[in-house]
Amino acid sequence: MADETEKIEDVVEVAAVSEDESSDATAGAAIASEDSSADATADDAAVEPEAEKVAPITTATTPQQRKAARTKAKLADSGARPARTPEERQAERDALRKAKALARTRQRGQARAKYKASDHERVPTPPREHVVGLKKTRQGIVVSDKAAKTITVRIDVARPHRKYKKIVRTSMTLHAHDESNNAHIGDTVVVTESRPLSATKRWRLVEVVERAK
Repeated sequence: MADETEKIEDVVEVAAVSEDESSDATAGAAIASEDSSADATADDAAVEPEAEKVAPITTATTPQQRKAARTKAKLADSGARPARTPEERQAERDALRKAKALARTRQRGQARAKYKASDHERVPTPPREHVVGLKKTRQGIVVSDKAAKTITVRIDVARPHRKYKKIVRTSMTLHAHDESNNAHIGDTVVVTESRPLSATKRWRLVEVVERAK
């Protein structure tokens, strides 16, 4: 009887130990499931902002709306300035022009003050001397002598450009009076101003410098 009683007690102890182990395993599984659910919740929370960003694109119905939503999302990500109305752009331009005008006014005032503070003396422009009876003279090449007592003279001019300093070559023609029909095509002649001799003649032949070859 004593041996049977000891065997029964050993079996009870083993059953109690197995029950403790099973309860520990159940508790560990519960804790693991809670951790996994918490991780899943955190992952869902992390994904939510991306879903919010994509939402405007997915909710669009037409291709134009989807394209506009994508463009808006790109602008938001890049930090670019949002679109403005024409009135806002015009207001910005007006403000910029006003600021530049004030800067120019201030700069000019400073230049005037600096000029007045210096001991600079302005030299007046001397009056142009007028010589009575002084007439202009030009030298050119005869290009036509068909008209009676009239020659057409080409005046070639080569002068540097006032701004770019490049040599600019121009020419002009004028009609001169030749009383004796002395000049012919190709001759180099000198003409001088005269009173109006006809509707187009305001010059008179002075001399033939070089004959045509």
